[in-house]
Amino acid sequence: MYVYDDFDAAFLAERNRQFREQVARRIDGSLTEDEFKPLRLMNGLYLQLHAYMLRVAIPYGTLNPDQMRKLAEIADRWDEGYGHFTTRQNIQYNWPKLPDVPDMLDALAEVGLHAIQTSGNTIRNVTSDHFAGAAADELTDPRPYAELIRQWSTDHPEFQFLPRKFKVAVTGSEIDRAVTRAHDIGLRTVSRDGETGFEVIVGGGLGRTPMIGKVLRDFLPVTDLLPYLEAVVGTYNLLGRRDNKYKARIKITVHENGIDTFRDLTEARFAEIAPQFDAAATEAQLARIKAMFAAPAFREASDLSYQAAHSADPVFRAWADTNLHAHKADGHAIVTISLKKHGETPGDATSEQMRVIADLAETYGYGEIRISHEQNVILPHVHRADLPALHKALKAVGLATANVGLVSDIIACPGMDYCALATARSIPVAQEIATRFDALKLEHDIGPLKIKISGCINACGHHHVGHIGILGLDRAGVENYQITLGGDGTEDASLGERTGPGFAYDQIVPAIERILRAYLEIRESREETFLDAYRRVGLAPFKDALYEAERDAA
Repeated sequence: MYVYDDFDAAFLAERNRQFREQVARRIDGSLTEDEFKPLRLMNGLYLQLHAYMLRVAIPYGTLNPDQMRKLAEIADRWDEGYGHFTTRQNIQYNWPKLPDVPDMLDALAEVGLHAIQTSGNTIRNVTSDHFAGAAADELTDPRPYAELIRQWSTDHPEFQFLPRKFKVAVTGSEIDRAVTRAHDIGLRTVSRDGETGFEVIVGGGLGRTPMIGKVLRDFLPVTDLLPYLEAVVGTYNLLGRRDNKYKARIKITVHENGIDTFRDLTEARFAEIAPQFDAAATEAQLARIKAMFAAPAFREASDLSYQAAHSADPVFRAWADTNLHAHKADGHAIVTISLKKHGETPGDATSEQMRVIADLAETYGYGEIRISHEQNVILPHVHRADLPALHKALKAVGLATANVGLVSDIIACPGMDYCALATARSIPVAQEIATRFDALKLEHDIGPLKIKISGCINACGHHHVGHIGILGLDRAGVENYQITLGGDGTEDASLGERTGPGFAYDQIVPAIERILRAYLEIRESREETFLDAYRRVGLAPFKDALYEAERDAA
């Protein structure tokens, strides 16, 4: 993974020194909250419902064990002993005290982490496939390109005050695990005539006006990546609306101007600025970065212990069958550690759990850790011979839940329990759905399913692209939950279709149960997933099952 050099360290130290002075001026009253707000947001500090919240960037979701231990230390020293992993591959601390934040940032800098551009109208943390560098279906590791983009975009003088926040995702596989079509810019690695390049997608985004991104370029050579990104963001910076924040995202810019007009303006800008970029220097820097992402020396060993455990232990077998993914190296597996234990808050990890993950990554995982946008932790490289011991260690700290990709593996935003913008609770809904289907013992029978929950129209829980999406809203002071069906965040991305009237808080879990019982009746076989069944039969039979009780009562 990328290792900060002296320039990076000096840059972070100076940024943190400046912010320390800004915090001191806020505390002594020299700065009002309105004056302090843009300064704190540039450093990832929010004022939430009950306290400040610090959002720390985990670039393209990659951590090493020392960084994970530092996150645990920060949780213990300055927060409440846990952290919350988000859908942007970040970690959030929900209870820091303002005077402590500069010390937290200095502690992060000790291991090459920071909170820069995790907020504000700028280019946010660049996200990537959480199986990057390990997946058997990968064309190339996308993380070096994500790191190159991070370096280009950090403190970019032209893009610190964009019309609205801006999000970039990069994937290196035909299987899209980075939701590229729901980002302001999505980059999908493709190959043409033996040359690696990118399909460039623009104008995706969720929130109050969800849109699936459109292809701007079907093939962009790697050497043109930075000038082309500069042309795209520069065109948006020029055209993007600043009169209405709800219409300021690039998705609206592309929609109002049309993809062809936006493409013409981008290409014209690209032709103008590309000669100003030093292609040789960029190529040299990319080569330097790629060297830091070299694959580990994978060991060879027998996996008889894995086979024996898989045959003899049903608990281990259930975990292996759901939480493992195919690896590119023989004898290895990608391990997803679920942060969705039934009844717990999705995405939360205690400091003890973080330390155990760090230790296990060192012992069994070649020192690599990933965070997924689905709010889980990944050990990307584990030999199958080590899986029984790994599972035992995870089980001891409540991290061996066998539910990845199932009903209880729910994405949920913090909702009204923490967020000042939320209009409904998300976390308790996720917890109750998980515990309900665990009690029914149906989630393995139901099979692959993505439920995503947002507590307001900002859609931080990605509900629009959930197979089942739940949106919590305020209706005359009462929580009301709308349901959408058929969304998908993969390479076949689609937005969910609203079923009809919403449900009260105490009705939403039974409503989800009616939908899934209908699916079990509708599917043609166990191999037909919920999404496949929905695409085959459409909304009508699910809607009939969902509102049957209301019709009978009428």
